[in-house]
Amino acid sequence: QVQLVESGGGLVQAGGSLRLSCAASGRTGITYGLGWFRQAPGKEREFLAAIAWSGTSPYYGDSVKGRFTIFRDNAKNTVYLQMNHLKPEDMGVYYCAAAMTRAISTTSAYVYWGQGTQVTVSS
Repeated sequence: QVQLVESGGGLVQAGGSLRLSCAASGRTGITYGLGWFRQAPGKEREFLAAIAWSGTSPYYGDSVKGRFTIFRDNAKNTVYLQMNHLKPEDMGVYYCAAAMTRAISTTSAYVYWGQGTQVTVSS
């Protein structure tokens, strides 16, 4: 089992920044990396970014390229999502998930999910 705990969500004005954290524990050695997803009310869960624990470059969804940065601290088993230039359409619940295959840019790779953290962007 892998446990994931997100933190760092909150209320921010449009144009502002937030940094989300995802701390992984348990059998993290069986995972390939972590990803971030977002679900807005009435919309499907959207892939935002993913990073492997080692080697490959991170992946980003089109809606966040150039604004969001994913990075990791392997010593802490933690992955971060730095979100800059936030827009009202970035509002939603942000989930961290652990990938069980190398295809970390695909939603089907993710098996373990955190509880989510709310991000609200005021215009």
